[in-house]
Amino acid sequence: MHDEFLCHVTAYGTCEGRRIGVPLGTYRAPTLALALWWLRDRASWIAERLDPLPENPRFPAGALVPVAESVPDVPGVLRAWCADSAQQELVADELAGGRLVRIAAGDDTTEYELLAESVDALRMQRTIPALVVPVA
Repeated sequence: MHDEFLCHVTAYGTCEGRRIGVPLGTYRAPTLALALWWLRDRASWIAERLDPLPENPRFPAGALVPVAESVPDVPGVLRAWCADSAQQELVADELAGGRLVRIAAGDDTTEYELLAESVDALRMQRTIPALVVPVA
């Protein structure tokens, strides 16, 4: 069992033809449970900022408008991942096994990436490829 986990959240976009990453947070989790909690919390945090509830009194009437059906629903994908207990178990199993986990969702302009890995695995040379969890 791996005891400590390093978690990152990054947003990627394109600027002048180059892919640019903007760090949105890092957390060194002392337990697997806290690593999973932090990943879900950050996914929810991103979803709420991209798609806040329109009935929230902080927003004046008409300030939020729906997007076209053709636009990928990044907030919906992130909220669904947070609520999917099977996905959470898969991520927990992979992290406990010392493997890198990547959760990503994106639209036409931005990709949001959540990464987590065991601190012990960072110290060892990896021979197993990273798990990429499809969420869409």
